[in-house]
Amino acid sequence: MKRYFLIFLFAVFYSNGIAYDFTEVDNLILKGIVNKFFPGAALLVGNENHIVYEKYYGGLTYDESEEGVTEISMYDLASLTKVIATTSAVMKLFDKGQIDLDAKVSSYLPEFAANGKENVTVRNLLLHNSGLKAWMPFNQFCSSRKEVVETIMNSLLEYETGKGYVYSDLNFITLGLVIEKITGVSLSEYCSAEIFEPLNMENTMFTPSDVNHIAPTEYDKSWRKRLLKGEVHDEAASMMEGVSGNAGLFSNPRDIYKLVRTLLNEGRYYNPFTRDLRKEILFKPETVDLFTNKYITDVYQNTRALGWDTKQEPIGKYRSACGELISENCFGHTGYTGTSVWCDKERKIIIIFLTNRVYPSRGNDGIREIRPDLHNLIIKTLTN
Repeated sequence: MKRYFLIFLFAVFYSNGIAYDFTEVDNLILKGIVNKFFPGAALLVGNENHIVYEKYYGGLTYDESEEGVTEISMYDLASLTKVIATTSAVMKLFDKGQIDLDAKVSSYLPEFAANGKENVTVRNLLLHNSGLKAWMPFNQFCSSRKEVVETIMNSLLEYETGKGYVYSDLNFITLGLVIEKITGVSLSEYCSAEIFEPLNMENTMFTPSDVNHIAPTEYDKSWRKRLLKGEVHDEAASMMEGVSGNAGLFSNPRDIYKLVRTLLNEGRYYNPFTRDLRKEILFKPETVDLFTNKYITDVYQNTRALGWDTKQEPIGKYRSACGELISENCFGHTGYTGTSVWCDKERKIIIIFLTNRVYPSRGNDGIREIRPDLHNLIIKTLTN
């Protein structure tokens, strides 16, 4: 009996990560802080069942007298908004039969058809092959959310729809508008009711009212003339009053893990409000597969899934953010402010790494040196 008890204890300890040595991972992140690639960081590594490793490093700023990073710290997710909020909302609408991926965007937003955009579909927006521009400096020529929307509706295509790939904020701003048109409520309200509340993601939100434990991003010298803390860093999302399909979401690693673990569990999640913690269904399994598997096309070289990205080849001097050791069967995304989430579906590994690398200035891109090695080290640690 004693022997079996010891075997049980070993299994429990091993499954909770106690057998793993994350020293090299810690040292790499601390090196990034010493080199001032970011003032602090939050790391969470998990699988489909539980958190394997969780650690918080450095501070919210470089001032050692100020607050350090803890489990209650929140970060501006930047483009992780595209997948945590907007893509998840499209998945819910798709499951409910309220959105058709191959429907023309103009069937939801008639004004979008202007200037040759009549054939762009919802799927094109998700795949970033719509033909829309990568971005526009809306803050330089728009004075309101209404003007931003009108500008996108009247914009021209830069290339033929479906014939190429340009990662575009305009795609996801438009998707946010489609979601709002279908649901009749704001993107923030829909995501809260359909995604965040069911998963008990209490620290995930647009336009947070309490900014005390939020990592600041940039001191905006050119436009807003202030340090941004609890206020979206992205200029386009700011023009959209902080609630936009491309950016604006704030969160922490534990909340993000709840969603990604759900995707890794084929759309099922543990409901914390039921006594038996039975599994509930947030997304249909086939919907999870559709949105997290790479979209195959022979028209151009593609790494995108629907909303999510998959493993990329190096771009110029920059390696893939997820490193080289993650399996081909993976999905993930990065955010401009220094955030990322990657999930290796083959090995059942989730890696969430949040920083505010744009503090105090966006010119620092040292995180590009850290991120690939970080993912490689974690994969090696867990598979060895």
